[in-house]
Amino acid sequence: MPSFSSDGLTLNYLDRGEGDPVLLIHGFASNLQVNWVGTQWVDTLVKAGYRVIAFDHRGHGQSEKLYDPARYTIRDMAADALALLDSLGIARADVVGYSMGARVGALLAIEHPDRVRSLVIGGMGGRLFEGAPKSDEIAKALEAPSRDDVTDSYARTFRVFAEATKGDLKALAAVIRSPRLPLTREMLGTISSPVLVVVGTEDVVAGDPKVLAEAIPGARAVEVEGRDHNRCVGDKVFKEAVVGFLAERT
Repeated sequence: MPSFSSDGLTLNYLDRGEGDPVLLIHGFASNLQVNWVGTQWVDTLVKAGYRVIAFDHRGHGQSEKLYDPARYTIRDMAADALALLDSLGIARADVVGYSMGARVGALLAIEHPDRVRSLVIGGMGGRLFEGAPKSDEIAKALEAPSRDDVTDSYARTFRVFAEATKGDLKALAAVIRSPRLPLTREMLGTISSPVLVVVGTEDVVAGDPKVLAEAIPGARAVEVEGRDHNRCVGDKVFKEAVVGFLAERT
């Protein structure tokens, strides 16, 4: 896959299809292949007539790894997304973010409204107002000698997922320890782009999607029945909601 440069780093990306550009931003410990290709998101959006762009965050997938938490702020990751759009000559894109990627997408919509045509916040509800819960426990789980040494069940799920995605555990520990920029209700209230919030009904990570949607002017929430944080990503209800949302926006 091709690469681009941002902040002195080399980052991996994908660019497929034709039409209005849609930028996909993956979640923590995932990558563009796991979050968007393997779940058929890329194929779905290309078939719907969109140009699909996705990238591996710094510290993730095939992108360059760092081990300093200070280099993994949400603002750093948002700057990477802008650098990709700039490198491709894309002035404005629809943005679909999942989990940590939803935080990145939200910050883009807040600080760079001219670059975000519409925003989908996936896998993140009311918890968006908070930092990552149990971040220290998750970091310790990622640094443990093995998953069997992790006693915290919540943190252990992140270790298992990171191993499944073949992530760099040391880099991911640095990511989760990075300073978290709080996104307040006041900040989210300034978003002028159309916004869709999508969360699974069994998602214990995201928080209430309705609480988040109420904080963003004109936003609406969709709940995906019976899906938890990981299984919601590839659900057809999620995809159908986004394709419909993008068509309405158009």
